[in-house]
Amino acid sequence: MDVSEKPGGRPDVSFASRLVAWQKRHGRHALPWQHTRDAYRIWLSEIMLQQTQVATVIPYYERFLTLFPDVFALANAPLDAVMQCWSGLGYYSRARNLHMCAKRVVEEYQGVFPSDPALLERLPGIGRSTAAAIAVFSSGVRAAILDGNVVRVFSRVFGIADPVTEAEGKRRFWQMAVDLLPESDIESYTQGLMDLGATVCTRVRPDCPDCPFSDTCVALSEGRVDELPVKKAKKTIPVRHVVMLLVYADDRILLEKRPASGIWGGLYSLPEIAMEPDGDILADEGMASRVRQAVARWGEMESMAFLSPFVHVFTHFRLHITPCVVKLSRVETVARDDVEVWQDAASVHLAALPAAVRKLLDAANRQGCLAFPD
Repeated sequence: MDVSEKPGGRPDVSFASRLVAWQKRHGRHALPWQHTRDAYRIWLSEIMLQQTQVATVIPYYERFLTLFPDVFALANAPLDAVMQCWSGLGYYSRARNLHMCAKRVVEEYQGVFPSDPALLERLPGIGRSTAAAIAVFSSGVRAAILDGNVVRVFSRVFGIADPVTEAEGKRRFWQMAVDLLPESDIESYTQGLMDLGATVCTRVRPDCPDCPFSDTCVALSEGRVDELPVKKAKKTIPVRHVVMLLVYADDRILLEKRPASGIWGGLYSLPEIAMEPDGDILADEGMASRVRQAVARWGEMESMAFLSPFVHVFTHFRLHITPCVVKLSRVETVARDDVEVWQDAASVHLAALPAAVRKLLDAANRQGCLAFPD
């Protein structure tokens, strides 16, 4: 018997009805993208919320709508402006896909998002679960979502030990998500799944006493809350080491535009020198020599200072960054227009910079390393 069914093969409607009742009483109702049928705003929130917490998303969401109030404004905006507004939110492929998706919606659907999840899923950056969420909240379509929060709720409440990372487990969770859909109140049900996983059935320290399923939760009754959902074995996270060069002259800082693909794709960063994993950067005179060689192409170096290293964590690797602040006494070459730009220091914060670069600039300012003229 499938855990989403009662004896006789009938869907377990009690799960949906209890969840809907809980959401209406205890769920979240004041998020800025709620209480609207505007598919543009709903789509924007769903993309921003992918792998990012609500508290982090809200200020970005509100700022984004100020600059790009509708899909036409976003589609017509330069990609650099979109990346600048996204700067610091991470997972930058989302911003590039967001821009491409807006263009497609304008070109193919005259600016009106389709309500069919299958059509939404064909658009850049929209997967099956995101397509369902957009359709549910914008059009009331009866469709199933399945993100990490939902998997955790299903796994614990019904005692499912199948890893969702494997094909059979993924198929089972998706089938359950479809089977449990209610005939009505689809918006409250969908929001309830999101709310329960985000605020009660959390990854660590879940609030089981306040869960509407505490009396029927298999994981709770069997003492397996910490075991479910089954996690895949942790892999060794690769580590990369770089020296990041903060090159400045007069009142300008040298920025380097990243390729469209790869980390920080499309953003402006700082030049880098790749290091060996075990390189002792601060004590290595050879590294100072490498910095001098790298900087020579831009001009004559006046001073060089290493700052304290720090680590920036990505999904699949860790980046160990050692900042090196380099002052040029004279700029001898013109920046390449396609990949380099000398940015006025006063406006560098307006550029589309990744969070790690902003952190580096802030540290250099605090330590008085940027000696710009008054």
